[in-house]
Amino acid sequence: MKLGNTNKFLTTVCLTTLLLGAVSCKDQLDVGNPNAPTVSANINTEIGLIDFAQGAVYINGFANGDGWLGDSYFSLPWGYSELMGDMVGADASNNQVTTIGQPDYIILDDGTKVTNPSPQIGIIRSYNSRAATGAGNNPLYYQWLNMYALNNACNQVLSLVDGIKFAGDAASRVNTVKAWAYWWKGYAYASIGSMYYAGLINDAAGTTNGNYVLHDAIINQSNTYFNKAATTLGSITSDTDYQTVLGELIPAANQVGHGGIPTVDMWKRNINTMLARNILVNKLAPFVNSNPNATITKSSTTAMTAADWNTVLTLTTNGIQSGDKVFTGRSTAANSFFSATGGTVASLTTGPNSGTTFKISERFIQNFNAGDKRLSNNFGTATTYKNNYIYTTRYNLIDGGNGAAGVYVYGSRTVGAYELYIAGSYEENTLMMAEANMRLNNIETGLKSVDAVRTYQGAGVAAVAGTSLTLAKALTELTRERRVSLFSRGLAFYDSRRWGWTYDIANGGGSYGNTVVTSAGAVNKNVTINYNFLDYWDVPADEAILNPTPSSVTTKNPNF
Repeated sequence: MKLGNTNKFLTTVCLTTLLLGAVSCKDQLDVGNPNAPTVSANINTEIGLIDFAQGAVYINGFANGDGWLGDSYFSLPWGYSELMGDMVGADASNNQVTTIGQPDYIILDDGTKVTNPSPQIGIIRSYNSRAATGAGNNPLYYQWLNMYALNNACNQVLSLVDGIKFAGDAASRVNTVKAWAYWWKGYAYASIGSMYYAGLINDAAGTTNGNYVLHDAIINQSNTYFNKAATTLGSITSDTDYQTVLGELIPAANQVGHGGIPTVDMWKRNINTMLARNILVNKLAPFVNSNPNATITKSSTTAMTAADWNTVLTLTTNGIQSGDKVFTGRSTAANSFFSATGGTVASLTTGPNSGTTFKISERFIQNFNAGDKRLSNNFGTATTYKNNYIYTTRYNLIDGGNGAAGVYVYGSRTVGAYELYIAGSYEENTLMMAEANMRLNNIETGLKSVDAVRTYQGAGVAAVAGTSLTLAKALTELTRERRVSLFSRGLAFYDSRRWGWTYDIANGGGSYGNTVVTSAGAVNKNVTINYNFLDYWDVPADEAILNPTPSSVTTKNPNF
């Protein structure tokens, strides 16, 4: 099946809980008013529903945007995460990418304090308006738009599936489609609940409501659908029919490398990894200035407990294994849901730093241990890109790497070469397990997991297990490795938030011991950075104004 086949059905999926018709449908199937489509008249066969369910995810969820930088969900919304996690910088004016990751102030090695005249929280709120959205300047809009479009598309799939006649073992085929829709609904709710202070639970096709709930409730709904996916997978009795349908739902281009058709058990392990992520990224585990007992005094969430760490450990122990197939994406020459040159953070960072949209951050590079082959294989120092404040960098991301055998490659602009991890991965699962073990005082076990990830990506560095590290030093290795191995996977901001780095220093947060190069070329290696970012974003104005809340839950984060 070709991904392009899905386009003929997408008019019916353009209805979101945001502004009706927010994603242009004029060039797609004519079914009358695109804001009041009739789905059942067009989708009444197995192949039609499968095409629709594929496009619901890859086109509505990830490709159809609204004037964003790059050309997919993985270029701009994930770009914001990498910017706010200080993995990359930017100097373009598009979509507030220059301002979104700028800290309130920095203190250089000599004690000089450099202050940002336009703090992030003020910028975000001043541009959270419908007018700013129309001008492409409201960063809060894009993730909300696409994840609710994805959710509603899956609602449409679920509303149709029981009325379709399937071949083979019909029950197994129906349940495969249902598991697909449940999985992606879990994914959409996880994305909303992990980024926004409040959200909407909407599980009926083509409807909306104004009953906003807090982000914790959205995460609970995500967990509900991940668990429904697992339960539904457990009811499948024909592996042949399961493999056939899932092989048609996942585009062929995505079925290579670590992508492919997961077995039922592999998919269940993918679900466990996402359930663990939902816990980990939405609670605090402060590690500020090398202090594993740091406390954040003002936030929109709560701290991890021993019970939470034990749950994460249980889930990740049953999570993604090194040989499992996971949900990935690849660019293709035509009919792709993202391009090789503009569809991901990695592609927008790859190349000479003078001409890339995103620039490799010095704070990212400082996480590599000496002798790490991933550094030498992927990053060059041919030129220094100079900019004010924190965005000067001596590094660039080499297209396709330097060719070191068995070493992970961070970026490629060649069609089909770059593997995009859409959901969980072996590295993420193993590092969540490592962190849980460390926090439960199983430090040596946790360090072995860090070593396993470094071996998996071909780092070629000495093992840290068996070196008698303290908890603080073990967590240092853990935080460094998460930043190094999970680059461009949409997790950087969540990590910086939960470790306390994005919170105001006055409230116990901040980031210490950072490398910053000034525009004059001075290299500072012990810089204090006060990011002071919103921890959970306000609901975008396009939703909050057009769909005002009748509930007591505010759409604006009251903690900042």
